[in-house]
Amino acid sequence: MPSANPLRRMPVQQRSAERLTRILDACAALLDETGYEDLSTRDVAARAGVPIGSVYRFFGNKRAMAEALAARNLDGYAQRITERIAALPAADWRGVVDAVLDEYLAMKRTVPGFALVDFGHRIPLAAPASGANHEVADRLAELLAAHLGRTADTSLRRAMLVAVEAADALLQLAFRVGPSGDPEIIAETRELLYAYLARVLD
Repeated sequence: MPSANPLRRMPVQQRSAERLTRILDACAALLDETGYEDLSTRDVAARAGVPIGSVYRFFGNKRAMAEALAARNLDGYAQRITERIAALPAADWRGVVDAVLDEYLAMKRTVPGFALVDFGHRIPLAAPASGANHEVADRLAELLAAHLGRTADTSLRRAMLVAVEAADALLQLAFRVGPSGDPEIIAETRELLYAYLARVLD
């Protein structure tokens, strides 16, 4: 997921923001139904109930729509984790790991379009896949550091990037083994993250 804003213009009025939300919701639903290759801006406009010009007012093409959806997913993911960890004791980093895994799994299973786009990993967007992992790892490092009352220094950011890359590969495996994610592989992923991050966080 690229850090540059994929939107041609930001919505200013509430009606415009609501239209953008409808466009992204339609994009997400159609991704589940047709896949990325068969996704079209015309179909998104029809599903959203907006003129095709409204889609092009925000997005130059379907790739930009998918990038915006990935950015929305990451913002939503960070918000869900923030709400979960607000109730945790300050030193409980394992609880943060649980929130990170649990909320990802919940979104994977329930959020339209997430299985194909998530944070920009699954389809070829403008940035390489590593860009999405770096951005996810940085967001998680900042959330974890704030919760623990420490700085998100280089060692923590590097550890989170390794953890994100490892979890990403293992969770892909879990969902190849079972459509809802193989529970035993997910459990092994959780234990791996505990053991690895304990080196940095205990």
